[in-house]
Amino acid sequence: MRIAILSPFYPYRGGLAQLNARLYTELSKRNEVKAFTFTTLYPDFLFPGKTQYVVEGDTATVIDSDRVLNSVNPLTYIRTAAHINKYAPDLLVIPYWMSFLAPAFGSVCLFLDRKTKIVSLVHNAIPHERRFVDKSFTRFFFNRCDAFIVMSEPVRQDLLSLKKNARILLQPHPVYDQYAERTDKAAACGKLGIKDDGKNLLFFGLIRDYKGLDILVKAMEMLDSSYRLIIAGESYGSFDKYTKLIDQSTYKDNIIVMEQYIPDDMVPILFSAADVLVLPYRSATQSGVVALACQMELPVIATNVGALGSAVESSRTGLVVPRPVPGDIARGIKDFFGSDMEVYKDNLKREKKRLSWDNFTGSIESFFSTL
Repeated sequence: MRIAILSPFYPYRGGLAQLNARLYTELSKRNEVKAFTFTTLYPDFLFPGKTQYVVEGDTATVIDSDRVLNSVNPLTYIRTAAHINKYAPDLLVIPYWMSFLAPAFGSVCLFLDRKTKIVSLVHNAIPHERRFVDKSFTRFFFNRCDAFIVMSEPVRQDLLSLKKNARILLQPHPVYDQYAERTDKAAACGKLGIKDDGKNLLFFGLIRDYKGLDILVKAMEMLDSSYRLIIAGESYGSFDKYTKLIDQSTYKDNIIVMEQYIPDDMVPILFSAADVLVLPYRSATQSGVVALACQMELPVIATNVGALGSAVESSRTGLVVPRPVPGDIARGIKDFFGSDMEVYKDNLKREKKRLSWDNFTGSIESFFSTL
């Protein structure tokens, strides 16, 4: 099959670009695949982080792509479609995660050859942080797609609320397997300059309001001095409110803050230093960080929101707490350290195989063949 993929690729950074690179690599084993990407993804004044591009320490896969689409320049929508039409793919895959890009994606689709089937790999049908244009923009794009791939049931339900009778494949998020394996906890703690004699909690990933970092910091007040919290991720928005909470905390000396983009070579060090990943999310669909924890064989404590709770509970790879409130998070943490953690580790090994890229790619290739 001749497949095109339109999405961020190298030199763009982050989990989405990494997932796209793995998808490209896996599909290329049995298909002819070409990558199309952006000249401008987000204008700098709209991007909430420090940089959109790969930095030193990232083990980014360099994919040879056609950089043609500017998300805010309509002239490039026609040009992008022309480039894709020249390649003449049987199928175009467009990963989708936010409504800001829906006008660009939908417009490109308008100018494509009708013989090309359009499949969207939907990370989020409706954003966590919603705006009044989200649904109308997203419908504009979805109405031009022939089929969809989703990675959790909540996303499937959101998609169906926007496009009734959509043709959908639900296939769980595959692991992020480009990182080095976990190493010895003491050695990892030494590299971070922290002690290895405590119970280390990890909060990892982009810091946004819906992820509930403030809840976790407040939960630390209900623990004791044997617990240590490592916060590792770049804040999309001001970090000031978290700094204030940390400064007020009884255990502020036990809270290590790495408020920055985490390069790939730091990821296995952080996951090796931790005993458990804590996700105190207020809302969620699926989480790429859960897939990363599975690859790193690190147990998870998650709130029962979106697909987080069901994913962790069904796989028995950690504990699920009822609500995103400090008391529930603190109780969950205590229960975790009072349980048999070896059971979680055995389950993580099994789940890691189930969420392999071979399984993911095989499933979507079978789906493609039916279109």
